[in-house]
Amino acid sequence: MSYRLPRPATAPAPASIPPSGLPGLDPDWSRIVDVVESGSDTSHAWHLLDNGDQLAALGAEPVGTVLCVHGNPTWSYLWRDLVAQATAVAAAGGPAWRILAVDQLDMGYSERTGVARPLARRVQDLDDLTRTLGLTGTVVTFGHDWGGVVSLGWAVDHPEHLARVMLLNTAIHQNDTEPIPAPLRLALARGMLSAGTVLTPAFLDTTLALGHPALATDVKNAYRAPYRSSARRGGIGGFVADIPVDARHDSHAELDRIADALRSLTVPTLMLWGPRDPIFSDRYLDDLIDRLPHADVHRFEGAGHLIAEDVDYAGAALTWLGTDASGPLVELVETPQVELKTRPLWHYLDELQDSDETALIDMAPASGDEPRIVSWRLLSRRVHEIAAGLHQVGVRRGDRVSLLVPPSADLTAVLYACLRIGAIVVVADAGLGLTGLTRAVRGARPDHVIGALPGLMAARALGWPGQKISTNRLPAASRRALGVSYALADLISLGRDLELPDPPQPADVAAVLFTSGSTGPAKGVVYTHGQLAAVSRALHDQYGVGRGTGLVAGFAPFALLGPALGARSVTPDMDVTAPKTLTATAVAAAVAAIDATVVFLSPAALANVVATQGDLGPADRAALAGVTSFLSAGAPVSEPLLASAAALMPGASAHTPYGMTEGLLMTDITLEGIREAARDDVARGPGGVCVGRPAATTRVRISALDESGAAVGALSEAAGVTGEIVVSAPHVKDHYDRLWLTDLAATREVTPGERWHRTGDVGHLDAAGRLWVEGRLPHVITTPHGVVTPVGPEIAVSALANVARAAAVGVGPSGNQQIVIVVETIPAAGRVGLADPAVAEDVRMVAGQRIAAVLVVPHLPTDIRHNSKIDRTRLAGWAHGILTGARLTQP
Repeated sequence: MSYRLPRPATAPAPASIPPSGLPGLDPDWSRIVDVVESGSDTSHAWHLLDNGDQLAALGAEPVGTVLCVHGNPTWSYLWRDLVAQATAVAAAGGPAWRILAVDQLDMGYSERTGVARPLARRVQDLDDLTRTLGLTGTVVTFGHDWGGVVSLGWAVDHPEHLARVMLLNTAIHQNDTEPIPAPLRLALARGMLSAGTVLTPAFLDTTLALGHPALATDVKNAYRAPYRSSARRGGIGGFVADIPVDARHDSHAELDRIADALRSLTVPTLMLWGPRDPIFSDRYLDDLIDRLPHADVHRFEGAGHLIAEDVDYAGAALTWLGTDASGPLVELVETPQVELKTRPLWHYLDELQDSDETALIDMAPASGDEPRIVSWRLLSRRVHEIAAGLHQVGVRRGDRVSLLVPPSADLTAVLYACLRIGAIVVVADAGLGLTGLTRAVRGARPDHVIGALPGLMAARALGWPGQKISTNRLPAASRRALGVSYALADLISLGRDLELPDPPQPADVAAVLFTSGSTGPAKGVVYTHGQLAAVSRALHDQYGVGRGTGLVAGFAPFALLGPALGARSVTPDMDVTAPKTLTATAVAAAVAAIDATVVFLSPAALANVVATQGDLGPADRAALAGVTSFLSAGAPVSEPLLASAAALMPGASAHTPYGMTEGLLMTDITLEGIREAARDDVARGPGGVCVGRPAATTRVRISALDESGAAVGALSEAAGVTGEIVVSAPHVKDHYDRLWLTDLAATREVTPGERWHRTGDVGHLDAAGRLWVEGRLPHVITTPHGVVTPVGPEIAVSALANVARAAAVGVGPSGNQQIVIVVETIPAAGRVGLADPAVAEDVRMVAGQRIAAVLVVPHLPTDIRHNSKIDRTRLAGWAHGILTGARLTQP
């Protein structure tokens, strides 16, 4: 396929300066540079944005140059925020980065050359420009779309000047087995190329419609400004025509050259990505990460192709440029005073491979039969066979495997099989809902998907990536329709009698576990094998869960840790997507099935267990009386609820540990400890829920809040100071998956050389060293009278006889917010509205704060996983609408 410029060809036209008045574009940045084209005597004029003169006027010596290259059909206007922010940082005394943002030839306000400019020519064009400018020293390339390819071409050709690489959505390689993106196929279709890209502004307008949220009209018009006529749009068509759709294309060899050379590039690299891009999807991000595995990556959920318009990419880039990108944010080591003695997660599967003792029980197997009892012998053999089978069908160490299997013996076997061969398990539970689950799976980009039929159907319908493996044998037609390659039974047959590969090491990544999504899009939390082993060790040390323990887990992740602890484990018969469906009789049956001594339930499940205790018979109560330890965590647990549950298990010590997906056991408190804290004078302070003292290997510190609600204080153990809770332990997560900025925020200003995590929770330590949780950092209310955290008022209001549950939210601008209390009443209200005057008066009397309004709802919005974490952000927006005249709808 030959490269041909679409007709009508662009007539030569000189470069020019953009018109004044374009939003966000300072006319002082524009300059025209004449450049002699290498290999000829021809000269071309480039338009570019350059803040060099402004830096000189400030007396700021540049620390380096960021060379920015736009794609198609944009122009240097794309980089205006970066130029502005970089200049402002320098004016404030920060690092002075010179920003050079070019208009490629035939694009923007640069010269229209009238000749075709294939990829190799464009890479050489950029080299010609930088030679003319005398660009040397510290250079950082920054590219978007096809500008990403051109900038990378310059990068690999100039290792002597290259300091770093930054990229927005782009692609460097097109897999021969996959079609190019649909919008580009349409643009390249016969009869469409010239019509869609040159003769009409269709391609340009389609691109400008990809903003999330939609671009303002004046911003769209600014992008359109250099392309108002077909004579000005030839470069747009030329770029589309230069897409190397196959190996016959003139630019294919140059694209391959750049792509191959990237594997030798070792400079620090940043990729900022918008996953809602219909052109450069996550598969292109995966390819770039494969070529540049050391890169820092941040995926902005909700952003798309025009990521530079969707998010503050400039602030992210400048922040990254200010970090030591030559290594991790901190050199992570384990907590100094702790000597880790952990075993691999499959230790007991090896040790008990000849034991006929019970390892786990399926209370509700997919077959619908009686509970399924699995011995250690069978579980060990199945894990070995599945692991060997997975390896036989191409699953390798470091491959990502998404598990779309409900809690069951199958899930346990598959999980440990993946771990044993060093595959990385991706676990995003069904409680995220279909939208959240889709976002999580696509974001994790698994290489393989193992699922039951519902999960595989969703994967097929929603285009989830990865080789598909089913838990059950499917009819041939179903296998073809769902793209299933193997069933578990096939893997078992393939793996029988095969040796396993060498096991992974403690520092190897083991899992990506997704958060509940209760405070925004679910985040992938990365754990190494050593860190997961430390989680099981922490549970053993804190609660004695270990060899011979019977563990009932009403929260699936803890059931999956059972084999790592050597414990008999069972998940009660329940709908895992709706924890509050768990009944008291189901818990009793699970306890009786394995003679359990330890029970773990989420707060939402616990509430319904207490509510359904009337259905318990004598045998059920006798089984529950044998429990010695009872735990409930995942959200704050009130003393009355914990006491009611403890009454069902009179021989058990009731605990409510504090933790999160990023660190599953940080502190612990017993029921008696809660009562003691309530009685203790030293506990009086900002209020909240007491979650006890740090676990054996954990340290807790507080970063104090300022008047704006930001956590700015140095890490401290001072009593009575409200701030962000910061934790350190051997079993704290390694990092977030493809969320570099989130990682930076979670580890900022921590002690160098140690693993700390900023939890996003707010609270305080009391004089006895106990931690009190007061809410979430984004939910802090900044009133004219000071900062208010929500949990204290919520607890006080929820204690009223006619209130079932309450939420405190802030309405109005930061610093001048008013507190609104939203309640579920007893009995439940039939509709949304203002609270009855008597209820409102009671609320105001006990809240301890100035309350602007009290609203009543039938149900407060909560997360799906726990059914107990109130979505205060959503509730605050809803309350603002109600108080400003919006319709009375359920939040």
